[in-house]
Amino acid sequence: MEKKTLVLGASLNKNRYSNLAINRLVKHSQPTVAIGLREGTVDGVEIKTEKYPFEDIDTVTLYLNAKRQKDYYDYLLSLKPNRVIFNPGTENPELYDLLRKNNIAFENACTLVMLSSHQY
Repeated sequence: MEKKTLVLGASLNKNRYSNLAINRLVKHSQPTVAIGLREGTVDGVEIKTEKYPFEDIDTVTLYLNAKRQKDYYDYLLSLKPNRVIFNPGTENPELYDLLRKNNIAFENACTLVMLSSHQY
């Protein structure tokens, strides 16, 4: 099933997990959009540097630590995703509470593992 995914914390660096996630999402035919610190393209996905008003986001997969996530709280809620995936190192109880209050599902998981085990 196609689930439009926002990779938040996307990197042009091929050694970063966010970069690998974009590649794997594209490989698994998942519509993918991305926001990062630097503009560029990863496997055909344009990385934006601003809080772009994407529509129909099913999943946000986070690659930002808890401190850097704070600037995106309102933005994340405005997207009204069905779920947020907290990849290892992005755990954030404060954001969990906000998501709960807004009826947005979340899980601590690894997008790469989920994709490879067909649990995405």
